[in-house]
Amino acid sequence: MTNKLVSAEEAVRLVHDGDTLVFSGFGVVGVPDALGVALEKRFLETGTPRELTLFFGGGPGDGQDQGANRLAHEGLIKRAIGGHWGLVPKIGELALADKIEAYNLPLGVISHLYREIAAGKPGCVSPVGLGTFVDPRLEGGKVNTCSEEDLVEIITLGGREMLFFKAPTPNVAFIRATTADGDGNLTLNREALTQDTLAIAMATRNAGGLVIAQVEYVTETGALLPRQVQVPGILVDCVVVATPEHHWQTYGTQYSPALSGEMRVPLDALPAMALDARKVIARRAAFELMPNAVVNLGIGMPEGVANIAAEEHLLPYMTLTAEPGIIGGVPGSGLNFGTSINAAAQLDMNQQFDFYDGGGLDLAVLGLAECDARGNINVSRFGGKLAGAGGFINITQNSRIVIFVGTFMAGGLKVKVGDGKLEILSEGKYRKFVDTIDQVTFSGEYAAQQGKRVLYVTERCVLALTPEGLALTEVAPGIDIERDILPYMAFRPIIEHPQTMDPRIFSPEPMGLKDSLLAISLLDRISYDAERNLLFLNFQGLKLRTPKDAQDIQDAVERRCKEIGKQVDVIVNYDGFEVSEPALDAYARVVEYMVTHYYGKITRYTTSAFLRDKLGTAIQDRGLAPHIFETRTEAETAL
Repeated sequence: MTNKLVSAEEAVRLVHDGDTLVFSGFGVVGVPDALGVALEKRFLETGTPRELTLFFGGGPGDGQDQGANRLAHEGLIKRAIGGHWGLVPKIGELALADKIEAYNLPLGVISHLYREIAAGKPGCVSPVGLGTFVDPRLEGGKVNTCSEEDLVEIITLGGREMLFFKAPTPNVAFIRATTADGDGNLTLNREALTQDTLAIAMATRNAGGLVIAQVEYVTETGALLPRQVQVPGILVDCVVVATPEHHWQTYGTQYSPALSGEMRVPLDALPAMALDARKVIARRAAFELMPNAVVNLGIGMPEGVANIAAEEHLLPYMTLTAEPGIIGGVPGSGLNFGTSINAAAQLDMNQQFDFYDGGGLDLAVLGLAECDARGNINVSRFGGKLAGAGGFINITQNSRIVIFVGTFMAGGLKVKVGDGKLEILSEGKYRKFVDTIDQVTFSGEYAAQQGKRVLYVTERCVLALTPEGLALTEVAPGIDIERDILPYMAFRPIIEHPQTMDPRIFSPEPMGLKDSLLAISLLDRISYDAERNLLFLNFQGLKLRTPKDAQDIQDAVERRCKEIGKQVDVIVNYDGFEVSEPALDAYARVVEYMVTHYYGKITRYTTSAFLRDKLGTAIQDRGLAPHIFETRTEAETAL
């Protein structure tokens, strides 16, 4: 076969006027900069190519001048379709000035669109985006008035309301890898992420387009082992060897074997966070971490939760993830966001979003930028700034529990933290809790209908989503509600009996969260509402491995029922509940025993279809009503 090695200048000549160009890279990670530099140079010198459609997912750029920002020239781009825009602000400026057509779609949808294009399908069908600005009943993902074509439409499939996202047809793709041979076979062994490199190459090739790969090294044909090749040469048209300055792993790290999974580093070497508002917020959010949970942490303020988990030695007891495909380890932050140190595994991004969209996340911690009385959140657009949704919509819509984190006020807030309390030294200039948000990135109403647990964590208080709106549930020690909270909200939250936030959060020494996390006894999982004669069993995240585990549950619940002294109605939360085969029959016997001796009406719920089937069958085999609902709201309604 012909050697596919060419110069960057030769490669970008393959881009023609009116082409749709896929530009890979997840934010600051794995951006094909050498190709961007060459394409910009060609346009500035020759005025071509013109009127491109730029198609990207994770906003490949550094938030300033690099990456896809190099292509932000009038005439070069006609249309941009992207997931995250915050790191490509120069393209965002063109969009907000109505100088290009622009669309913002959920990152997971764009990631899946690559696969659909590769398979020859017209687009992607997903519920992700319902009730948000992506919904055609709101904005349809359009960024400005000159974007007239409808890329999103509402359909009904299998009795469910869904969104259909129209797929573009790629003509050229810029991807990057580590090593190529003469046939164009690519390895990604020194890359921090695999991203959607294979899916992009396959989509572009099958659509009749050209795939241009930027690499660090070239080896002779046949030198690569088959298992090393992650993009086969049949999908690659030409290869460009980049100079080192245009092939950094991330915009923060030229190269680290720890980021590419080639070595592990001692986590004790990670620096501790300073005790400030950011740490207070991260610490309170960390109280929601659960043993065996799968967690997503967003960019910015949520990154601090990973630091707290490391400080409190919690990492062995849960799995932290990031949307570009990272499983386990400590997710990176800042100019390394999207990477991970000591990861257990790495998936392609489209596979990670399969996992997320299907309900694989137990907990997600995302940023809090702007919130209204109904719990709707905006993190995607603020006046003259286009941040974009990124993976925010996929994650918040499908995680079982969502925690939004951020300071209560923005712009100049200064606090003093210590001695178990918080003091406001200088108040921020801008409200985050407002009457009307600029754009709905998260629908509180949609989440409330699902019965989702949603918290809004700030340095001075915690609010919770209820069907009636936001409720003030916790207040920091040292904070006065009338003085420090209500005057700075555009609406009055529901206030009943707010608790005091744990004083350990506001002291410099470690909180001992590991002991608290692992010490949730079975009795702590049982609560009783005497007025309703309702027993609530919180078995979320509980793992039953042996018949003794099942017997322990019976002992704890039976003890509480004997204290109550009469038959009770019961709701059981089975989210994240796991029961192994050795324990399944024993647990079914426990359920039969408790229903026979202590329970009146009983309803159960879990978002896991697998568990509903497995546990439902075991219960039915005992002659009991087997139905398990999907949400707490459905379970309570049925009761």
